[in-house]
Amino acid sequence: MAWKTLDDMDFAGKRALVRVDINVPVEDGVVTDTTRIERIIPTVDDIQEKGGKVILMAHFGRPKGQVVPEMSLEHIAPAVADVLGLPVTWVNSDYGDAVAKMEGDEVLLLENLRFNPGEEKNDAGFAKRLASLGDIYVNDAFSAAHRAHASTEAIARLLPACAGRLMAEELSALDKALGTPKRPVVAVVGGAKVSTKLDLLGNLVGKVDHLVIGGGMANTFLAAQGINVGKSLCEHDLAETAREILGKAKAAGCEIILPRDIVVARAFKAGADSETLAPDACPADAMILDAGPATVDYISGVLDNAETLVWNGPLGAFEIAPFDAATNAAAAKAAALSTAGKLISVAGGGDTVAALNQAGAADDFTYISTAGGAFLEWMEGKELPGVAALSR
Repeated sequence: MAWKTLDDMDFAGKRALVRVDINVPVEDGVVTDTTRIERIIPTVDDIQEKGGKVILMAHFGRPKGQVVPEMSLEHIAPAVADVLGLPVTWVNSDYGDAVAKMEGDEVLLLENLRFNPGEEKNDAGFAKRLASLGDIYVNDAFSAAHRAHASTEAIARLLPACAGRLMAEELSALDKALGTPKRPVVAVVGGAKVSTKLDLLGNLVGKVDHLVIGGGMANTFLAAQGINVGKSLCEHDLAETAREILGKAKAAGCEIILPRDIVVARAFKAGADSETLAPDACPADAMILDAGPATVDYISGVLDNAETLVWNGPLGAFEIAPFDAATNAAAAKAAALSTAGKLISVAGGGDTVAALNQAGAADDFTYISTAGGAFLEWMEGKELPGVAALSR
């Protein structure tokens, strides 16, 4: 899929409507993590250097078409100004007047798009109102690309459109991971429940050479093969589905990698007494909370021979030691291979970023996506409306 970037557009004397994700955490009116704001800097700087004016559009929280004062982007504007190092003007409703008065390197930040019910309805009228403010549309919010909203889909039909630097970087990384990857390709998929990742697993077995299944999901697959998993988190009702996925993988030539040893405990708490056992030796009163060292050794060997890695989810209950051991060790291996230039590694979604940060491995992965739902839908093989709109 081809899309235009900032390099394909002439911004001189033009107003750029830039859709961004600055849905940042706020406590007591103060932004506590500016990472998402920092990631829009290259796009804003580039447009201004090319002679364009920047008008930022974003959502914050889930006000569901209502005006919710605590979800106003007025609270975020000072942090945006600090991070960008530019004058930022928050605009409540009189968009047109504010646009007409823009001066110098001033950046406008429009009020929370989701205060208007037309945003989430992908309303053509609301999109037209937004489009009237600018000359070029720039989507730099991959994290919102799986939603067909007025500011991500409808507006792209009304103006010359392109991907911002962050969006283009994300799309390029994802294409290298699953679109046109170097093989062999390994996917690591962990998490609590198979039920939340059925589409993901179904898509991956036809695209990757090795699929590592970890976390509570692995217990469901073990149980589906007749193994007693004790009191472990397990979706016994999905046994047949798990067997179907195993069959589909075998037919596609994809190796499914399940735990070769397990770490069990009677209590899910920090420092709980634990032991490492064979996968079929879980005591009836115990829980499987992590994969063991033999599993990590096997995964490491697979990674040594791989060219590409896609990672989503932890291998165990990483929030509590010692059940973070497998995730930490496998992540460290992937990070070392990536640093050495031997592996293209792309990770994202849900707990993944937290797990890799905790492992101290995130900075060494080739690319870390913070997009959550959009990253997962892309891994599931679904078309993302916000991306498809840019390729028209």
